[in-house]
Amino acid sequence: MDFLQVVFARRSIRRYTQQDVSPEDLRQLIEFARVAPSGSNSQKLRFTVIRTPELAEKIFALTGWAGHVKPRRTPVWGKDAPRSFIALTVKKALSSPTVQADAGAAVENIMLGAAALGLGSCWIGSFDKERTHELLELDPETEVLYLVALGYPAEEPVWEDASDPEHVKYYLDDNDLLHVPKLTADDLTIWK
Repeated sequence: MDFLQVVFARRSIRRYTQQDVSPEDLRQLIEFARVAPSGSNSQKLRFTVIRTPELAEKIFALTGWAGHVKPRRTPVWGKDAPRSFIALTVKKALSSPTVQADAGAAVENIMLGAAALGLGSCWIGSFDKERTHELLELDPETEVLYLVALGYPAEEPVWEDASDPEHVKYYLDDNDLLHVPKLTADDLTIWK
């Protein structure tokens, strides 16, 4: 896929096949994350790759999914749940608004890279951070910022131009297809 195809093809995936993601693809995603922009090139983020089924299942149990389309898009472990995760972490003393921006850039690189590799991904901010910290056996000075769920997609959500800026909530149609309304460039932009 060329870059434009990747950008427009990338969607948050909430249903996955049960095929494992290869270690090579997971390593490539970390490569994409590590070269993302970083404020002052400080590179404060760290990444924990969760790929063993036992740990992935425990982490998955701590996550929240697609509030607007519950329970129809709440994955079930062993049926349509992601098989891997990447946790983004930072030392608590180094956390800042800039680190949050760095995390956003790294997550986007991971997600675009996943789409380019034929993988699905979902950026997860709704999870039990304290329990995740314990399961990952991180030191007390480390904070878990986000998770990125990864696997092979078992759905193909579609994006569409939003007809009304007040109605951008994603939804499922009668055929169980997930629609993601996006505001148009004209709705989002002021030209001077």
